[in-house]
Amino acid sequence: MLYSLVLELIDQYSFLNVFRYLTFRTGLAMFTSMTIVLIVGTPFINFFSTKRILDPIREDGPSEHIIKKIGTPTMGGVLILLGLFSGILLWGDLSSIYIWFLLFIATAFGALGAYDDYKKIKYNNSSGISFRFKILSQILIAVIGILLLSHFSSHEELKNLYFPFLKNLIINLGWFFIPFTVFIIVGSSNAVNLTDGLDGLATVPVILVAGCFAFISYVTGNIVFSDYLQIPYIQGMGEASVFCGSIIGACLGFLWFNAPPAKIFMGDTGSLALGGSLGAVGILTKHEIVLAITGGLFVLEAISVIVQVASFKLTGKRVFKMAPIHHHFEKKGWAESTVVIRFWIISIILAMIGLATLKLR
Repeated sequence: MLYSLVLELIDQYSFLNVFRYLTFRTGLAMFTSMTIVLIVGTPFINFFSTKRILDPIREDGPSEHIIKKIGTPTMGGVLILLGLFSGILLWGDLSSIYIWFLLFIATAFGALGAYDDYKKIKYNNSSGISFRFKILSQILIAVIGILLLSHFSSHEELKNLYFPFLKNLIINLGWFFIPFTVFIIVGSSNAVNLTDGLDGLATVPVILVAGCFAFISYVTGNIVFSDYLQIPYIQGMGEASVFCGSIIGACLGFLWFNAPPAKIFMGDTGSLALGGSLGAVGILTKHEIVLAITGGLFVLEAISVIVQVASFKLTGKRVFKMAPIHHHFEKKGWAESTVVIRFWIISIILAMIGLATLKLR
């Protein structure tokens, strides 16, 4: 909104030309979203504590969790989304279909997560909505989003799948791009959700992946850089970098309160929205495989749960002491802070590898 107003004044005030630069608006979106979360955070946490909007702790989890984390407010994802929307609505180009697609995914997945959190709080257990209802709802949201994007967008590369390291290998998915896209968005959403089990564990990797894709979005939308890097050029895709900047800022502000010992948890409201958003950006920029690399920690967490469930159902034995895998290491005696910091290190390494694939083609 503010960006549109500034555009109308550029002819009269030449110094406002700086707002035409995506890098400047991305920085503004990041600063705005972070500032909003930092300002609203403390009264928000106090209000949720007073209203007893608290996170039910898994009874089968590490005993320290029950002692240390009980009574901590949840649904901090509302804070993240407030910051995210502020940055985008102020500094994003609202004429871009890509911005509206990303906002739709973030809002819809956030609303589903909020409903899940509400059910957990109401019945004071960690189960929330049923797995079937959650998955079906996520699939429906993703299908609606991708159909709307296909209808209103002239994104010619949407159905193509590109491979890092192999510049000449391009697969046209045809009709299969819809279930593929749904898999990426839903899978990403649930993977971040599974990772969000320790103070700050999911927040920093989300910041790293969003940072990578802020850069990827920018170069994908720039004809010179995309040609140099030999990646697909998608006109207008640079706007997604403003969205990623808002994610970074909102998560940085949230991390102030979510750092150990956490004063608030993001809950499914935040994790489903952030995961779905990252998946959507990966789809738009046609860097789905790079998303799996940079977000490798989320992939690892999701695979650990799949392996654990499959092994127990097939053999009656568990591969890990507890899943997701971060709890496995807690059960082995690692301190929570040790698990979190080491997983952050893994995320940093994976982010660097993911960015390196842009040039190694």
